[in-house]
Amino acid sequence: MDEGNCSSLTQFILVGVTNNPGMKVTLFTIFLIVYFINLLANLGMIILIRMDSQLHTPMYYFLSHLSFCDLCYSTAIGPKMLVDIFAKNKLIPFSGCALQFFVFSVFGDSACLLLAVMAFDRYKAISNPLLYTVSMSSRVCSRLMAGVYTVGIADALIHTTLAFRLCFCGSSEINHFFCDLPPLFLLSCSDTQINELVIFTISGFLELSSIAGVLVSYCYIFLSVLRIHSAEGRFKVFFTCTSHLTAVAIFQGTVLFTYFRPSSSYSLNHDKTPALFYTLVIPMLNPLIYSLRNKDVKQALKKQKTKRCL
Repeated sequence: MDEGNCSSLTQFILVGVTNNPGMKVTLFTIFLIVYFINLLANLGMIILIRMDSQLHTPMYYFLSHLSFCDLCYSTAIGPKMLVDIFAKNKLIPFSGCALQFFVFSVFGDSACLLLAVMAFDRYKAISNPLLYTVSMSSRVCSRLMAGVYTVGIADALIHTTLAFRLCFCGSSEINHFFCDLPPLFLLSCSDTQINELVIFTISGFLELSSIAGVLVSYCYIFLSVLRIHSAEGRFKVFFTCTSHLTAVAIFQGTVLFTYFRPSSSYSLNHDKTPALFYTLVIPMLNPLIYSLRNKDVKQALKKQKTKRCL
């Protein structure tokens, strides 16, 4: 390792999504539409939940924060990626690279933990609906969200500090469209075993805790559903939970595939596809999944349209 060159690197070059000129217009159009829908859907969800008093419940409180997290971590990456498709100069400052990854990590981690909190909220609502408003009071919800963001910030700080203290004495070209850990590790001439160990321990613990929280909550929900005698009641509970389970399966599956592998198995040209999926497509899908299958959201939208017409 050449220690003398460790501090000389002031910027990185992002290779971007593709170098194929024939694909640039098509990819730019697709990703611009996806990001626009993502922006519109998540902002719309947040505004709708704030404006409609019937949506001032713990479930929609957490959903508004999920939309906020999706919006933040996709915006940390999306605009820069779109600009770089046609840009000749794809430079990103060293500090800008660190900031991009930090913001992405904070809100990505928060979204991951929030899915477990939302499962816990569904368990409380279904298992004991009479005490739901007491057990999930505004104070409890605020504390849960404070915990989610605190853990997200702490985890992001650890990864950002460790990653950007590595020695980059070779190429400054990141074979990716944003500053992520796997491509940074490949550029480093330092030993990245500690960084990989931290990912597998701290981030692995958070990921498995989130998945375990969801599974345990839904086991209790399943037991509660068995106590419901009417078929209509069971169907209503099942319909309520499918949106959340769909979001969990898509998000967690993509994250596990991307990050929890040894660095020797990384193939960045192939890994750009799942990365695009969890940075742009999933944030777009979440509000659509929850709104298209949700009667309360549909009614709130109709109410707002009626008010505007009057």
